[in-house]
Amino acid sequence: MTMTPFGAILRRAVELTPNAVGGAFADADGEMVDSYSTMNPHDWAVLTAHYGVVLAQLTAAFGTLHFGGPEFFIAKHKSIEIIVFSVESGYYALLAFSQPASIDSTLATLADCARALQREMNA
Repeated sequence: MTMTPFGAILRRAVELTPNAVGGAFADADGEMVDSYSTMNPHDWAVLTAHYGVVLAQLTAAFGTLHFGGPEFFIAKHKSIEIIVFSVESGYYALLAFSQPASIDSTLATLADCARALQREMNA
């Protein structure tokens, strides 16, 4: 199966991030555009969609307060951590991992991934 440019960008982000389990690119409705993950595909799609709902709620809350939407947010759970990074027009990139080596380097990797996804969207 041929990997799309979006999938290649996500795969690179996952491979560059220690303990990453997946990366996803999704639209404002949580519909996955593309992904690369070691998780069950259905579970991965559900996780990605749920975090799209969280991003939409944060965007609505901050928009109401005139702060503008969030650039990114981090959710830390018992067995997994998630970073969601806004791309454009409600699209977002998501990276999931367990115990990252450095949140700063992980965030930098996802920011680079989001910029690459944005460039690919506009190509």
